[in-house]
Amino acid sequence: MIYTEICKLLNIKYPIFQGGMAQISDAKLAAAVSEAGGLGVIASGNSPPALVKSEIHKIRELTDKPFGVNVMLLSPHVEEVSQLFVEEKVPVIITGAGNPGKYMRIWKEAGIKVVPVVPSVAFAKHFEKLGADAIICEGTEAGGHVGEITTMCITPQVVDAVKIPVVAAGGIGDGRGIAAAFCLGAKGVQVGTRFILAKECRVHQNYKDKVIKANDTATVVTGRKTGHPVRVLKNRLANQFRELEKNNASVEEMEELGRGKLYQAAVLGDVVYGSVMSGQIAGLLSKEQSCKEIIVEMFEEAEKIMKNLAGGNNE
Repeated sequence: MIYTEICKLLNIKYPIFQGGMAQISDAKLAAAVSEAGGLGVIASGNSPPALVKSEIHKIRELTDKPFGVNVMLLSPHVEEVSQLFVEEKVPVIITGAGNPGKYMRIWKEAGIKVVPVVPSVAFAKHFEKLGADAIICEGTEAGGHVGEITTMCITPQVVDAVKIPVVAAGGIGDGRGIAAAFCLGAKGVQVGTRFILAKECRVHQNYKDKVIKANDTATVVTGRKTGHPVRVLKNRLANQFRELEKNNASVEEMEELGRGKLYQAAVLGDVVYGSVMSGQIAGLLSKEQSCKEIIVEMFEEAEKIMKNLAGGNNE
């Protein structure tokens, strides 16, 4: 079995995080991933503290295994949610969309492991100095909010720049992707899009079906002008974004167009005018499985590949 510093740090069986996908990664999905040996992650998104607290309580009813909560630092509720994590003694916090520096002291004093998502070496080095326990470097292949650098390029550069363990994210959907990440120096992986197809994932079936039908060119990045670009599956909403960008629309117009669209897709099932966030790896995915089946299948494949590489077996 592949056992790394990430497994030891977080007390998990497999060095895999389930991505914290807003409107998708709830307690049920996260608990199933944690029960299967990975790190399940609840996405707090823009949710109010009461809802986040409810999800934390739900996951503790479903599993006694370690879990994480993803916090979007641009959330209007970030202050209250950050304090909530301390009160609830959340085992792991995954941060994104901002600088967690303001909250690091109270989280660390509470014994919480903090793992920021970064798009560049500079951010990785900065967060290591702030006391991060590990780093998730996310390539532009990922779904949702993305940076500019690919996973293949960003991972080894971050690995060389920091001393703490690095988790690779973006474009990983099978054992080959896991093996590649470890060859680049990562000590773990984060997977989002494949877990959309988990049987325990409550996202609308229309959303799942659109991911299953996707091909290699099915995604596009929208909203670059806003400073927070998002990778989605192509649909009429994506076309509307591209038209706004083409016509030099204001940031306010683009933000207004995107408001509530993820909920529209993930919860209501509108995959035409809703925001169907997905990574480029969607073209590789073709079936629904349980979280346990997904994790075991991926790591059995990765272990076989790595054994063959170590032994010089090219079969």
